[in-house]
Amino acid sequence: MITEHVRDAAATAFVFGFFATSWFGWAQEAPPKRWRPVLIAGSVLSLLTAAAGALLAWRHWSDGTAFDADTSPTFGIVVGIEFAAAAVGAGLLALLRRNELAAPWVALVVGVHLFPVAALIDYPLIHLVAALVTVVALAAVPVARARAVAVSAVVGLGTGVVLLIAAVSSLLIALVAY
Repeated sequence: MITEHVRDAAATAFVFGFFATSWFGWAQEAPPKRWRPVLIAGSVLSLLTAAAGALLAWRHWSDGTAFDADTSPTFGIVVGIEFAAAAVGAGLLALLRRNELAAPWVALVVGVHLFPVAALIDYPLIHLVAALVTVVALAAVPVARARAVAVSAVVGLGTGVVLLIAAVSSLLIALVAY
């Protein structure tokens, strides 16, 4: 589950912490009231983890990284495809007046895009994150309907928790390797 480079683990903590905050925020669109303290705590913890990851990545910026002349362009292509697929899908869902499905669609795209990212930078933890985010995306609609909860709350909480745990794990990996 460990990456070879401290900088990559720290940067992963930053990225996952930042995006965990976004997902906890999306979950606050229409959650049950009793979820709000958990969502706010998740957002705060995610921001703190992102800040710590950013600081540690900055301190190790000159160290080794999996990103090089071969991996960087491929990474950019994978992320570009992710953004395009998420945007096109969300746009189509809006045209079809199925906006409630945008959050699980975006989560599905995020989960699927993490599989090639994990292979590209050789960071096994990201494979687990990819699988878990994909499962959250696929389970969100039936779980939300069964519990009469907003789909965005279910997918936002689930994806936020997965990303926060992965961010904290990456931060700990970076700190132990440091």
